[in-house]
Amino acid sequence: MLLRDSRRLTGPNLLFDSPGVAIEIVIHDERPERVDAGVDAGVIVDAWRDAARHILDAVGWRKERLATRTFPGGMILALTAPIDALYAATEVNEWAWAAAEAALNGQPEPSLEEGAAALKAVIEAEENPALMALAAAAAARDVAFLADGETASVGLGNGSLSWPLAELPRPDDIDWRRVHDVPAILVTGTNGKTTTVRLVADMVAAAGKMPGVASTDGITVGSEVVARGDYSGPGGARIVLRHPRVEVACLETARGGILRRGLAVRRADAALITNVAADHLGEFGVHDLDGLVDTKLVVTRVVGRDGRVVLNADDPRLKKRAAEIQAPITWFTLEPGSGGGRRACMVESGAIVLARDRRRDLVVAVNEVPIFLDGKARHNVYNALGAVGLADALGLPIAAMAAALVGFRNTPGQNPGRGNLLELGGVRVLVDYAHNPHGMAAVVDMVASLPTQRRLVVLGQAGDRDDEAIRELARTAWQLRPDRVLVKELPLYLRGRAEGEVPALLESELRRLGAPPDAVARAGNEMAAVREALTWARPGDLLVLPIHEERAAVLELLESLRERGWTPGENLGP
Repeated sequence: MLLRDSRRLTGPNLLFDSPGVAIEIVIHDERPERVDAGVDAGVIVDAWRDAARHILDAVGWRKERLATRTFPGGMILALTAPIDALYAATEVNEWAWAAAEAALNGQPEPSLEEGAAALKAVIEAEENPALMALAAAAAARDVAFLADGETASVGLGNGSLSWPLAELPRPDDIDWRRVHDVPAILVTGTNGKTTTVRLVADMVAAAGKMPGVASTDGITVGSEVVARGDYSGPGGARIVLRHPRVEVACLETARGGILRRGLAVRRADAALITNVAADHLGEFGVHDLDGLVDTKLVVTRVVGRDGRVVLNADDPRLKKRAAEIQAPITWFTLEPGSGGGRRACMVESGAIVLARDRRRDLVVAVNEVPIFLDGKARHNVYNALGAVGLADALGLPIAAMAAALVGFRNTPGQNPGRGNLLELGGVRVLVDYAHNPHGMAAVVDMVASLPTQRRLVVLGQAGDRDDEAIRELARTAWQLRPDRVLVKELPLYLRGRAEGEVPALLESELRRLGAPPDAVARAGNEMAAVREALTWARPGDLLVLPIHEERAAVLELLESLRERGWTPGENLGP
């Protein structure tokens, strides 16, 4: 048995709705890479529960709860803990596992008295009574409380106040008249999250309010870029939620953040799940699609009965699990008759329609929305329908929804790296973030009907996907029947794989599918692949460029070529 990971859960998570800690245990024989299916997971869980309950009682944490989740080859063992002692709690959990492992192996167990004494000292060193008093004061006034390793805050957005942990005020010294919450929405799903939060933010802005966005691409407040990079976890959410200009927080909420740390908030006004498809399976104890749905559904648990959950009615797993959700549901669908309940967003007679009870409002005609490509970009129609559902949950007017959709463009400036369709010297170039088979299928669906002479696809994958997922990506891309495929290495996304291992898998699958030897080539990185694609291109061609590592540099290159009027065959420059 192997303790693979020990982590803090700072907010609502897959296992419980409060802070805590979790360890991930892998069951194996003498070779860690091989799972021993003969080990009884139930016996292991029982041993840990017994040890955890004893040590929790011994350190004075008698009210904390235990939770477990088993998966093929392992388990997650978790316990709740005070927000001001989570680092100490990881040590408590690790002690419990050490005691359980000793008992299972017939070895002497560690002394409970000595362990409790040492852990009590660690807990006392971390405890922060001022933090707990502030949390209690916020709860008494029904406003949000956020805390991390450096800062604590009460209220949200332009109603928030923040302090360093070492300088927390007494609750009675705070002017609580200044403190209030602003609306917060959570957007999760396998694909479409970033575009959706951007659409909602534009709708918020069109309604005259200041949106704050945390996403895979960074943090923005209105048109101001606050930070660049992946901020789709709880850390990025807290930055937006504490920003003094934010009036509505639009928070992309990635699977990884939910599993590693939990949610940033314990209450949200609305939540959206775009879709659920196979991606990142095998990480943090989630090995199948049902586990992935469980993870996505965490966002719905922080939406109260006065809020709203927006769900994709065309996703069978979401439809099946809807009965578990306590909040009212708005469905969105492209299939007539799939929407249910009192509210739904759908496409009818060539227009997006918002149905509320018996009232039906036309939001905008499909052919008026540029990112739909006259309906060819079905994935963006889904994104827009979800965004309309969230905007309705926020109480935004129909006019603001329509204005945002009509004004939104899939350009590098407005939606960088998502469906950016450019033209360079008669060559069509699509830059997209498609990074899994589901996302690639959306790209295939979108460009399949575009008239082209030849097609080229750049293909690559992060190393943390299993072999079958990598091969499935190749199979999906091959549906485009490309004339050429450039298989790229992703040096920053090897994630445990040897260099060249992922490209070899992609290439072997393409060969198996019948790709001619001269139709497939390798590139050492994304920029090399893009430059080779442009060198190969001629007028009338389509280049499909899923870009992950070097998007800014790639878009800068393409823009420079456009500005100088580049045509195929000309030098690309440095």
